[in-house]
Amino acid sequence: MDAYELITQNTAEVVTDEEVRELAEDPEGKRVYVGYEPSGVLHIGHLLTANKLIDLQEAGMEVVVLLADVHAYLNGKGTFEEIEAIAERMRAQFIAYGLDEEHTEFVYGSGFQLDEEYTLDLHNLSLETSLNRARRAMAELQSGETAKVSHLVYPLMQTLDIEYLDLDLAVGGLDQRKVHMLAREELPELGYEVRPCLHTPIIADLETGEGKMASSEGITISMEDSTAEIEAKINSAFCPPERDPEGDLENPVLELFEYHVFPRFETVTVERPEQYGGDLPYDDYEALASDLDSGELHPADAKGTLATYLDELIAPGREKLRELRD
Repeated sequence: MDAYELITQNTAEVVTDEEVRELAEDPEGKRVYVGYEPSGVLHIGHLLTANKLIDLQEAGMEVVVLLADVHAYLNGKGTFEEIEAIAERMRAQFIAYGLDEEHTEFVYGSGFQLDEEYTLDLHNLSLETSLNRARRAMAELQSGETAKVSHLVYPLMQTLDIEYLDLDLAVGGLDQRKVHMLAREELPELGYEVRPCLHTPIIADLETGEGKMASSEGITISMEDSTAEIEAKINSAFCPPERDPEGDLENPVLELFEYHVFPRFETVTVERPEQYGGDLPYDDYEALASDLDSGELHPADAKGTLATYLDELIAPGREKLRELRD
C-alpha cells in the first residue's frame, strides 16, 4: 500500500484530493492533528479517528493530539482542574490503544489559546465571520440545551487551532466537516494558508442502524466497558442478514468490522464448531461482508467475533483506567 492509500483508507471524504496527493508524495515529518474535548472516557467514536492517526503515523507523519481543555470549559464540562484530570486519563488511554508515544505530541489548548496573539486573532476572526456562518459551524446541541455565545466561539477557536498548531493536515469525524470548511474559508482572511482535511465516517446507531452512534444518548462502546458489557452490547446490535439495498439503514456491526477491526488485525477468524462449517478466516472486510450477505456467515457468529476483537482492542485502555484509579 502506497502512502496515499494508507493516508486515505477508511475515510469518508478527502478535502482536497489534489492537496492530499501532494502531501502523500513526502509525508515524512508532516504534522497532522485531531482535537478531542476532554469530557469522559474514550469511546468508539474517539477510537475511529485514533485508527486513522495510527495509519498516518505508519505513513511517517507526526501526530498532534489537542486535548481541548478550553473548549471543554466553554461547553460547561467542569473546572479546569476537573477537565485536566480527564485529559490526562484520555492521554494514557490513547497510548494504550496504540498511538506511538514517540511520534505523538499531546497539547493542551490552554497552552496557547489564552495567549495575546491567539486572542487577537480570535477577535479578528469574529469580525470576518457572519453570525449565520458561525451558527452553521456550531456543534449540534443536545435536546433541551440552550445555545450560548460560547457555542459560537467554539468553532472559531477550532479554526484558529489549525493555524496555531502549525499543521499540514487536519483530521476529524464527518461531523467536523463544517468546522474544517469554515477554516478553509476564513483562515486566508487572516493571512494564513488553508490545510487539507480528512474526514472519517460516522458509525450508525448500534440498536437501529439509523442516525449515528453517540455517547450522549443510546448505546456506545467505551474503554470502560467490561468484556461482558461489550458482548451484551454487540449481541443486541442491529445486524440484518443482508445489507439494505435502499441504503436507508446501515449495519453498525459491519461498520465496526470495517473501521475498527480490520484496520488493526491482518486476519479475522470467525470460530465455529465443525458441525456448523468450522472456522472462517478473513483477510479483508469485503469477504466477511459478502459472506454475511450470502448467508454463509450467520449474524450471531459475526456479532460474537466482533465482540471478541473489540474487547482485545479495548482491553489495554481498560487496564490503564484501572491502574490510574488504583
